[in-house]
Amino acid sequence: MRLIYLFAVTGWLIASPAFSQSNRPSNREAEPSADALNRYLQDLFPVQTEGIDYAAVYDALTQLYANPIDLNLATRDELEATYLLSERQLSNLAAYRAEFGDLLSINELQAVPDFDLPTIRKLLPFVTITGTPGLFGALPTPTDNYLILRYEQVLEQQKGFSEATPDKKGNLPTRYLGSSGQWYARYRYSRPRAFSLGLTVEKDPGEMINWQPSARQYGADYISFHAQLQNRGKWRNILLGDYQLQIGQGLVLSAGFVLGKSAETVQTVRRPTLGARPYTSLSEYGYFRGISATYAVHRNIDLTVMAARNRRDANTAADSLGTGIVATSLQTSGLHRTLSELDDRGSQLETNVGFHLLYHTRSQQQVGLTVLQTTFDTFFQRRNLPYNRYEFTGTRNLVVGLHGGYIRHNWNLFGEVAHSSGSATNSGGIGAVAGALASLTKKLDLAITLRHYDRNFHSFYSNGFSEGSRTINESGAYVGLKYTVYRKLSVGGFVDYFRFPWLKYLVDRPSRGFDYLLQIRYTPNRQTAFYGVYHEEHKEKNLTVDKVKVVVGTTRLSYALNADYTLIPGLRLRSRMQWGGFRYAGQPASLGFAVVQDATLEVKRLSLSGRVALYGTDDYDSRQYVYERDVLYAFSFPAYYNRGVRHYVLAQYNLSRHLDIWVRWARTNLTNQDTVGSDLDQINAPHKSEVKVQARWRF
Repeated sequence: MRLIYLFAVTGWLIASPAFSQSNRPSNREAEPSADALNRYLQDLFPVQTEGIDYAAVYDALTQLYANPIDLNLATRDELEATYLLSERQLSNLAAYRAEFGDLLSINELQAVPDFDLPTIRKLLPFVTITGTPGLFGALPTPTDNYLILRYEQVLEQQKGFSEATPDKKGNLPTRYLGSSGQWYARYRYSRPRAFSLGLTVEKDPGEMINWQPSARQYGADYISFHAQLQNRGKWRNILLGDYQLQIGQGLVLSAGFVLGKSAETVQTVRRPTLGARPYTSLSEYGYFRGISATYAVHRNIDLTVMAARNRRDANTAADSLGTGIVATSLQTSGLHRTLSELDDRGSQLETNVGFHLLYHTRSQQQVGLTVLQTTFDTFFQRRNLPYNRYEFTGTRNLVVGLHGGYIRHNWNLFGEVAHSSGSATNSGGIGAVAGALASLTKKLDLAITLRHYDRNFHSFYSNGFSEGSRTINESGAYVGLKYTVYRKLSVGGFVDYFRFPWLKYLVDRPSRGFDYLLQIRYTPNRQTAFYGVYHEEHKEKNLTVDKVKVVVGTTRLSYALNADYTLIPGLRLRSRMQWGGFRYAGQPASLGFAVVQDATLEVKRLSLSGRVALYGTDDYDSRQYVYERDVLYAFSFPAYYNRGVRHYVLAQYNLSRHLDIWVRWARTNLTNQDTVGSDLDQINAPHKSEVKVQARWRF
């Protein structure tokens, strides 16, 4: 009976325009540069909020796109990482698989209750159906086997690359040591749920190509490598090289699948437990370099162990006695262009050891214990400033966390509590987060999250749900809703209240605030979508008035209107208007706007996209963030500020089934400034032009 129904559904789907293509996109489209994925990413980031590492989210989602999830093998957490399915849909899919067994085709999703066509269309790029490899199966047949080479350059001369002229005392000013070009190469050989082998090499503008093994320099400034095996008997995952761990609610270990407060107001508040994942981002911090392995002790118990040694960039200074060296801060830019930046390079040796013990059932209940110890070879002590009073001090930090999840019907309860202790007296803080996701009806979804992070809770690889960019010195409560008025119209929003019990950078007293967001989305058909977003945020911040520093309230307003539509077959347009402002209490507001027109043309092997943006802001406080399309595996979310015009053209051409070429040219013209940038990046002209060329060879 099931087969008869499946044949009927499949026949209808094939006849439908929505499924006139194959289960996965064609070879030309099956990549993260496809227009569908870019639209999805733009919709996730309609306005920028704090506390989100957008580059890490982008990298995680593009890797997910390139290595789709097997619907018959994926856990609920893996499916949740797409941010596309509600709790009701996740529960219905699990119940369907339990009753009927494995899906025979992706088209069968139409038979799963509450899976409508718009949801299935969005999900298609991220999922597939394959078999389970044996102990040595699938190793010779990668689904990804490619090499990428990229070069990019700012065409105008920046101050850091100009000729250095001695001053009156004969001293030469600081200049960048390397060339102005940026080089990047990536090789990947992988098959989802089986194996992955990858190598990434990059040189940033101003960095030198230098072979000096004694200084741990091997050509390019940044080299990343990983080798991974999965699902080999009881060995669920073995990873050597660079990796991240996504466990629990991110209070101890958190990777890139973290979106936080965004236009997706419900699903993104919970962190999925995904275990160890290869690290492939160009961000030169926040990852482990070593080994991780997950073993199935029992069919319901997994044990993950990890060990890593990383050289971290850190500022160093003489200690208070003048007899030794202390590290005062960890650097995250990854830039090593000048002598002072090279002095910080790899100056702090960090060792991490830990484990994660996870109990899970087929009904998706789970309990996990996480332990991570971080040890530095140089005493760590931040500068002696009031807001640093409760920051980590010492050489060793131990974090122990307990997380759990319980799913019943369409309710998903989750939480984690963690405790940090270390080699100094200011450790000993608690971090805790708890929440619930629920599909209250077929039309109404709810998210509730509570969190509390002590001012002395120290966890270097955490990224729990929060207002700030770190999981420390914060308490808050979040409520998010999403209501589907009918199939084409939905409304979503959230309200979040937060307070900071201790001082923060640029906030010289305990403070509090709240923000809320409202989004309305209307999708009349597959080719057309409209949405509007309103976001208002209230915080407290330092302000100097008559040479006296006081803490006052601030208000940031953001509005965005967006229209996405197909003018003719193959030509897709996106029109956007956004505006807003920032105001200190009792002071005039700083206002800004951006009007953006995008176009994407698909003609056989050629994909051509471009943008013209007109913008104006009073100053940097009212800057406007707008997501930009870029070449494959590159991320662009710049801030538009001052007054000017921004435009770019991106072309992708499929020369053959093996070779793809991308060319991107972008230019910013300022109308109220004679220069662009500052310090060593300053250009003595009112414009900045960038060119980027990339090639990919698929073996």
